[in-house]
Amino acid sequence: MGDGRGDEECRVALLNGGGAAKEDWQVVSGGDGKLRRRVWEESRKLWVIVAPAIFSRVVTYSMNVITQAFAGHLGDLELAAISIANTVVVGFNFGLMLGMASALETLCGQAFGAKKYHMMGVYMQRSWIVLLACAVLLLPMYIYAEDVLLLTGQPPELSAMAGRVSVWFIPLHLSFAFLFPLQRFLQCQMKNFASAAASGVALCVHVAISWLLVSRFRFGLVGIALTLNFSWWATAAMLFAYVACGGCPETWNGLSLEAFAGLWEFVKLSAASGVMLCLENWYYRILILLTGNLKNAAIAVDALSICMTINAWELMIPLAFFAGTGVRVANELGAGNGKGARFATIVSSVTSLVIGLFFWVLIVGLHDKFALIFTSSGVVLDAVDNLSVLLAFTILLNSIQPVLSGVAVGSGWQSMVAYVNIGTYYLIGIPMGILLGWLFKLGVLGIWAGMIGGTAVQTLILAIITIRCDWDKEAMIASTRMDKWSQVR
Repeated sequence: MGDGRGDEECRVALLNGGGAAKEDWQVVSGGDGKLRRRVWEESRKLWVIVAPAIFSRVVTYSMNVITQAFAGHLGDLELAAISIANTVVVGFNFGLMLGMASALETLCGQAFGAKKYHMMGVYMQRSWIVLLACAVLLLPMYIYAEDVLLLTGQPPELSAMAGRVSVWFIPLHLSFAFLFPLQRFLQCQMKNFASAAASGVALCVHVAISWLLVSRFRFGLVGIALTLNFSWWATAAMLFAYVACGGCPETWNGLSLEAFAGLWEFVKLSAASGVMLCLENWYYRILILLTGNLKNAAIAVDALSICMTINAWELMIPLAFFAGTGVRVANELGAGNGKGARFATIVSSVTSLVIGLFFWVLIVGLHDKFALIFTSSGVVLDAVDNLSVLLAFTILLNSIQPVLSGVAVGSGWQSMVAYVNIGTYYLIGIPMGILLGWLFKLGVLGIWAGMIGGTAVQTLILAIITIRCDWDKEAMIASTRMDKWSQVR
């Protein structure tokens, strides 16, 4: 293992991918027919992940919408309390733990490509341990939510009610530690259909229990919180039952003490992933907060909320491509096929961009009409119309940026991208938005334009990094990573 000849043989085998990388490149460059077949095959693999991921994300988003709808029937204060608790308290922790779980997309994805199947179950158990420890450390944010909300300038009555309901969200918070790793574990072996099926069942259960606890038994906000808790834990239980009862015979060999080894390395990768995605998750939430501090902000906030809702719905598609790209790149790198990872990146980027262009045309064409779904107020409709161009370009950028982030996750670049996000989002985008919004008196138009500028710079940097990437070298790095992590005992 340690002699020069053995290392050279390993290097040659890896670069050739057992002949796969060379063959892959010949297929791509061999003619239109072969190229079409290669694109079709890669697209098929991609959509096996993306289609169920879109469904699962839309269902998850729908559960939050249903929750807010039931809260709205209780009263304006109750609706505001649930919205604030979901956005500020649960939303922050959701983004952080979802990001930390994405470390599994790197490790499990590359392990699956390298055919080191037994390690995938071990990695998932390590993720459970790390995320559960993180969840426990974050509990004070729920316990002292009222004080946190008061510090952000929320009214005392609203803060008190949101604080009370936040405590009831603690079981939901703990479910993240188990559900997110399960979803990524299945996703990396292209078994997203199990997650989609569990999400669909959970949505039906969520609607039924919401009606039962809120409308029939009048449990109020507590009933709403209990419903969310039950729905998320039910999803986690269904996925674990699928995994443990024979759904993943090659990748799940039961609980193992091996999961407690190498935790510090896992913590570092998980933390980098969490920071990377959390910075992205909070970027446009800050846009709402900044807009709320403008003079006569009511109309601006209404218009911006409509645009952000449209953006959030459409964003479910790019986020699914984020997942799909991360898995495909990780699988190919794990298999030692650097050029296959490059080709997967190209196919995913082009597909997502085409979908983004479709929605860009749709928003530009219906710039003065799409807000009628939410309001009939002429003033708000005019305000949305003024923001429609920015919404269109945000959607267009979002069709590429998540794909590039997916490449980063699949390749294990989370730490580097976290620094890129800090620089572009928080040192360029937000200051530029404040400058245009207040100094140049452009209001919400200026704030949003500045923040789009930050996203554009970030996307450009990630695109340059991806284009200049030495994919054969990345395949070697993935192989070294798999050997290192497999040997941790």
